[in-house]
Amino acid sequence: MKPWIVGLTGRSGCGKSTVSEHYRAKGYAVLDCDRAAREVAAPGSSCLNQLVQAFGPEIVDAEGRLQRRMLARKAFSSEEGTARLTQITHPAIIALLVEQAEQAFSTGAEMVFADGAVIVGHSFEAYCQRIIVVDAPDDVCVARIMKRDEIDREAAVQRLAAQMSSEQLRKAADYVIENHADRMTLLQQADQVLQELRKERNEHREKSETSADCGTGSGAVDCSDPVCRP
Repeated sequence: MKPWIVGLTGRSGCGKSTVSEHYRAKGYAVLDCDRAAREVAAPGSSCLNQLVQAFGPEIVDAEGRLQRRMLARKAFSSEEGTARLTQITHPAIIALLVEQAEQAFSTGAEMVFADGAVIVGHSFEAYCQRIIVVDAPDDVCVARIMKRDEIDREAAVQRLAAQMSSEQLRKAADYVIENHADRMTLLQQADQVLQELRKERNEHREKSETSADCGTGSGAVDCSDPVCRP
């Protein structure tokens, strides 16, 4: 049975990083999509050169390093800008994340989490066997973005509006964690989702051990279950 990549996503300011840190503390490998994005946009990289062409030379400093806040201000100011950012960066990010996942699997991990804001509706979703969405009310997200990124309310609202809506994310989710109370409540939900994921994976393992493998034998089996995704 193939290992699972579980996408952990949500809008900016939803609290998904708190959940990913909780899972990491429990010993699970967590792929950091934001860190991968920084690595692929290192000075001199092809990815960074494309970003400069798309958003202007002001997104880099005098030493050629990406100024992430400036890029965010430009890219997240419109849906078109957000789409262009995704188009440029995602192929390289996905390649790096898949490499990191394979490294974790080679050490015996059966399930890894991928923490990223832009998973649903994009290429990396196809690599995820399950999707967890962390959701929070708009006013909560806006307040967290303002505090975290030290920007004003207008900029925070604009950034949130350029992202996929809560409704769209929830439709794509296998599990939803509601972050509308305190940290303890959030982590209790995260633990419940983890328990359900482990139970579901164990059920699939038992099923695979007692039935023919998907796609093997004299003829390929048409398996539509997400666990059999290529």
